[in-house]
Amino acid sequence: MFARTERLLLRPGWQEDAPALARAIGEEAVVRNLATAPWPYGEEEAQKFLSLPVNPDQPRFLIFARTGGAPRLVGGCGISPSPEDGLEMGYWIARPYWGLGFATEAGRQLLHIARAMNLPKLSAGHFLDNPASGAVLRKLGFKPTGKIAQRYSLARGGEAACALFEEGDATDSTVTPMRSRIGVDEDFREELRLIAA
Repeated sequence: MFARTERLLLRPGWQEDAPALARAIGEEAVVRNLATAPWPYGEEEAQKFLSLPVNPDQPRFLIFARTGGAPRLVGGCGISPSPEDGLEMGYWIARPYWGLGFATEAGRQLLHIARAMNLPKLSAGHFLDNPASGAVLRKLGFKPTGKIAQRYSLARGGEAACALFEEGDATDSTVTPMRSRIGVDEDFREELRLIAA
């Protein structure tokens, strides 16, 4: 399954993506916010991840920025079993691409895919020391449940407090709209426009 958004391409990962995946995710600041990714993360770990079987009811994608040339790997997203119950959405974005709205854009597409597949409402969560992920979830219409769970993070080597969210109604008028990119200078905006072309 493939999906396109205004700036992104979501597609399954292939073995030949291992070097790019290792470069994109291979920063402790990224990996420590994930539950199952180890630290350090190199090509061997990327190859192991890319060789895992994919349940058709739990799609997972690599996220590529569409450019004038070859697409650039900027993150990943997917749906997996929740440690609590049901299915949950997860995502990560490579550090050079933080703050550009890629997580929100990819997350919206992932939610469209989940609805097209008639999956039940999804849950999500973020480690408390990663509030930016909570902001993305709110933009996507997720609501805090008010619950905090201790979740294991392989990269951290232990448990950390995780705020739990649940998917809101698609018709809920309290969904936070996507903000404009505050603090991004005009030259960088033009570069992003050219990359998306």
